[in-house]
Amino acid sequence: MKSKLKICGMKHPANINEVMLLQPDYLGFIFHKASKRYIESLSADFVSHLDNVKKVGVFVNDSLNNIQEAINRYGLHLIQLHGEESPAFVEKVKMLDVQVIKAFGISDDFDWKLITPYEGIADYYLFDTKTAHYGGSGSSFDWLLLQQYDKQTPYFLSGGLGPINLGEVNNLTDERLHAVDVNSKFESSPGMKDIQLLQSVFG
Repeated sequence: MKSKLKICGMKHPANINEVMLLQPDYLGFIFHKASKRYIESLSADFVSHLDNVKKVGVFVNDSLNNIQEAINRYGLHLIQLHGEESPAFVEKVKMLDVQVIKAFGISDDFDWKLITPYEGIADYYLFDTKTAHYGGSGSSFDWLLLQQYDKQTPYFLSGGLGPINLGEVNNLTDERLHAVDVNSKFESSPGMKDIQLLQSVFG
């Protein structure tokens, strides 16, 4: 099964229009103000009118009210929770009529039992490289660690995916791998995707 494609950290309208020509399955918009790819002044009306793509809002330990407002204003289809959000909070977000991606930072000492309480609640997981800043490291974790994942929930693979190592993803035979999530390795600057580079890999 060919994995779906999520392009994350979008913030510039003209660049978004160019990315849309590649027909990604998901576009990610970061609502975490500490991120270099925070959406800032990106027009909610512009985002809400993007068609033929699923729009993902990325939040870190945010309030339910802020998430609800963003869903309404930006027309979000999925919410990615990238902090320490509890299973109970995930359930509350699902009640906002969206799907939920629960992110986990993976390292050599990650306790895979932490995922168990989210089973049957989160629609997807996202496995990213563990950092102090909730992702955005541009580094990959050891994918052999995925052998310790013993649940059935499908997942997004993130963390330093770029032209050099994306070919290796094709060697992963895990049917639970739902989508690859690319970001900084395909940028000319934070939030500005390099279209030629994306086309060379996904065109």
